[in-house]
Amino acid sequence: MDNKRIYLSLAQESGYEKKYIQRALKSNWITSGGPNVDEFEDELQDYFKNNKIVTASNSGTSAIHLALILLGVKTGDEVICQSMTFAASVNPVLYQNAYPIFVDSEIDTWNICPENLEIAIKDRIKKGKKPKAIIAVHLYGMPYKIDEVHSIADKYGIPIIEDSAEALGSSYKGKKCGSFGTFGILSFNGNKIITTSSGGALISSSKNIKEKAIFYATQSKDSAVDYQHSEIGYNYRMSNICAGIGLGQIKVLEENIHLRRDNHLFYIEIFKDIKNARLFNNPNDIFFSNYWLNTILLETKEERENLRLALDEANIESRPLWKPMHLQPIFEKYPYYGSKIAEELFEKGLCLPSGSNLTDADKCRIKEVIINFFK
Repeated sequence: MDNKRIYLSLAQESGYEKKYIQRALKSNWITSGGPNVDEFEDELQDYFKNNKIVTASNSGTSAIHLALILLGVKTGDEVICQSMTFAASVNPVLYQNAYPIFVDSEIDTWNICPENLEIAIKDRIKKGKKPKAIIAVHLYGMPYKIDEVHSIADKYGIPIIEDSAEALGSSYKGKKCGSFGTFGILSFNGNKIITTSSGGALISSSKNIKEKAIFYATQSKDSAVDYQHSEIGYNYRMSNICAGIGLGQIKVLEENIHLRRDNHLFYIEIFKDIKNARLFNNPNDIFFSNYWLNTILLETKEERENLRLALDEANIESRPLWKPMHLQPIFEKYPYYGSKIAEELFEKGLCLPSGSNLTDADKCRIKEVIINFFK
């Protein structure tokens, strides 16, 4: 039996990428920006519709940083962040010398808890620091409770940065994730549903905002004959080569979404009769997850770790859920609002292989290990 490593989520070549990469090479546009970048942005705008404007960046992290800059987040400001997420959602807050304020998850979507969000906002205002922004995450492709979260944000006049790094292809009430916030964020890292090898995007609703984002992303060069800079700038623009990969990848986006959701059906079948493991599902039919990663909750941390080791013994990658940010050494000194939902998810949760390129043979190996473990 082939015992090759089965990974959580690997990029898969579509077959269309070479055309656009070769176009970049032939034109000698082998740098940031360029025709492929423009075309990739147009393709994404067509996908999102609703007059959304896309600015391609060199990572999802840089897109979050640009959003914070454009919202005027500065030294000493506070930004509310979902604790259950990857560090890249929060690090840009520190880039601005601002303070992250962490909020617990709720159990239905594992995302930011609306109740604790409002508690946090009220308490920060009481302390004389109204939060400057909220970064809400669609964890593992599952939309957060958009109606509730945005209602609270609107009530207090706080803009939302919608971290859709893991949620391209997910939707809420038929509207695509990434298009709800003041800004939306995408990631095209190699493990995402489509990739540009490395890259991201900032979604906004104004061409003027896009122009300002590109200004900051290209070292904030003033409109002058010589190289003049009046503001701090960054090297954040997507490269023409990476955008070429993206143009090839976006042609199979819908297919990849279907394959990821088909993987979810595979796991439903495995876990339907396993009582001490719960597969993470859409709470109801207004949520549509791309199931970027399929995840389960076990009864105990020990059982989760034993299953992880059993899979690893069979050369199959799995991993715990994200370690909450308020438990991280770099962030543990910052305020946290909530109970222990995020902590319990981290202790008992496991991510399972979910790549678009899982073969039938891969699935057989995964199923065999899981079934034997729970026997």
